[in-house]
Amino acid sequence: MNLIKRNTDNWLPSIFDDMFKTDWMDNGNSGYNRIGTSVPAVNISETDDEFSLEVAAPGKTKKDFNLELDNGVLTISSEDKREEEKKDSNGRFTRREFSYSSFKRAFSLPESVDSEKISAEYKEGVLKIKLPKREEAKVQAKKLIDIK
Repeated sequence: MNLIKRNTDNWLPSIFDDMFKTDWMDNGNSGYNRIGTSVPAVNISETDDEFSLEVAAPGKTKKDFNLELDNGVLTISSEDKREEEKKDSNGRFTRREFSYSSFKRAFSLPESVDSEKISAEYKEGVLKIKLPKREEAKVQAKKLIDIK
C-alpha cells in the first residue's frame, strides 16, 4: 500500500483552484504555491520493513517543525517569521524588513504502519521520518510446504 498525499486546502472548486493557485509564468512546475513561497519536496520510499519520508527543508532547525499524527494522517508543518529593523539616531525607521513563510503537508498512512514506533530526525537540511510496518504487515519469507 502506498502513502497518499492529502490536499489540506480544498475549499475552492477546482476551476477556481487552477485559476488562483497556478503561477501562469511557469505552468505550476516550479514547486511554488500561489503566493510564491516554496513547498518542500518529499521523497517517499518503501522497504519490506518500513516506509521512509524525506522532506527537503534546508536552513531550518528541528524546532521549526511540527509533526502530528491524528486518525492515521501524518501532518508535517513549519512556520518561520523573521523581522529586521534599522533605526536612525532619532529612533525613526530607516529600514524595516520582515518575512513569513509556512508550509503544511499531510499524508494518509496505511494501516500497516506501527504508529507507536514512528521516529524523525533532522540533519543537513533533510527531515527524515521513519514509519515502521507492523510485524504482521511485513513480507514473509517464502516457505516450502511438504506434501504428504
